[in-house]
Amino acid sequence: MAKLPILMYHHISPNESNGLTFSYEKLEAQFAYLKENNFKTFHFKELQKMKSLPKGKSAIITFDDGYVSQMKFALPLLKKYNLKATFFIPLNFLGKKDGWNTNSLEIMTVSQLNSLPPEIIELGYHSFYHKKYNELSNAETEADTRRSIEFISENGLDFSAVLAYPYGKFPKDGKENEIFKSTLKNNGITYGLRIGNRLNSFPFKKPFEIQRIDVKGEFSLEKFKRKLRFGKLF
Repeated sequence: MAKLPILMYHHISPNESNGLTFSYEKLEAQFAYLKENNFKTFHFKELQKMKSLPKGKSAIITFDDGYVSQMKFALPLLKKYNLKATFFIPLNFLGKKDGWNTNSLEIMTVSQLNSLPPEIIELGYHSFYHKKYNELSNAETEADTRRSIEFISENGLDFSAVLAYPYGKFPKDGKENEIFKSTLKNNGITYGLRIGNRLNSFPFKKPFEIQRIDVKGEFSLEKFKRKLRFGKLF
């Protein structure tokens, strides 16, 4: 089965690059590398219709938290290098600040989300309240999921049936894990994303434990290349 790296980014800065903050310059260098090395990027809704990946190198680019900086800095680079990405959105915070984190970074509005070009940007769920699923009861997970879906409908947004778990956290205990996955499935979610820092096989063996590569701002381009090829580095 083909290997599929899924890259995870967060806030984009004009110049700062450390931790979850990524500089425009470093992001461009990584996107240029993907383009120059003939990586084909996909949206998750495309994968749902595919039984296998096409020949060649494949990747998925994701951005968490819906920061305005992603629209301002990442979108132009995606256009420039003809790449696609998925933006995962914590819906309760639209038009507000990142209250779970710095409480200073702006989150996109409904209008801004609707303005994103769908051929480049796919929208996905990042919960409603940005809480850790492994700390929620089954009823709370159900309520959060239903509220997310209702909000999408009420505001005329187009979201794919893919959910990135806040902080990468989800219930791992056997029984709780089964209930959690059933809750998502019953609400129409088909893919769930953790972190894990490993490459995925496609088709996905565990569609609710899809792993992503956590790309940090301090990474050199060489380390990015190794992560893209091997996933977790030991």
